[in-house]
Amino acid sequence: MQTVIRVEKLSKTFHHNKALHAVDLTVQQGEMVALLGPSGSGKSTLLRHLSGLITCDKTPESRVELLGNTVQHAGRLASDIRKSRAQTGYIFQQFNLVNRLTVLENVLIGALGSTPFWRTCLRWFSPSQKQEALQALTRVGMAHFAHQRVSTLSGGQQQRVAIARALMQKAKIILADEPIASLDPESARIVMETLRDINQNDGITVVVTLHQVDYALRY
Repeated sequence: MQTVIRVEKLSKTFHHNKALHAVDLTVQQGEMVALLGPSGSGKSTLLRHLSGLITCDKTPESRVELLGNTVQHAGRLASDIRKSRAQTGYIFQQFNLVNRLTVLENVLIGALGSTPFWRTCLRWFSPSQKQEALQALTRVGMAHFAHQRVSTLSGGQQQRVAIARALMQKAKIILADEPIASLDPESARIVMETLRDINQNDGITVVVTLHQVDYALRY
């Protein structure tokens, strides 16, 4: 089985406080992995290193690789990090959607990496892209909200839109940072089942940070 995430000797220090110390991690293609721990244990910090949102301490042996591509090494981001980011969908705890745009427009943002710059400036997407976005929304049970403003949705609904955006991106890896932390139990169940469905049926590798052991064991 192919290793799609490799972390070696990763450390991170914030103001003389060690958040991560010599972390090693490997994740195989098609796995769904939970990073468990209480608040402040470094789960989100580790996840942000995987996508290069932050850099690690400048120790020569530290390295992060995704899909065989270097994300960062010795505290420096790779020059071709866009290649890794284009194949990685990131699900944030606070959704990171554009409230004034519709659900469909937010999902179409996932296609920006494969769309000519002038078209993104004009927010012009092809009919096939719009159809693909609707299919992604159907996968997460949100197609009937396609033309509704995101600001009118509940937290659980917004999180499913964020997952649809990652599908639109054609991500090979989904990194989900505390995706159910601010959701009620029913919404949390739907979001976790959606991630599990994508993992099992599409073979997309999923890494999710959680502090609830029962959810990790269930999904």
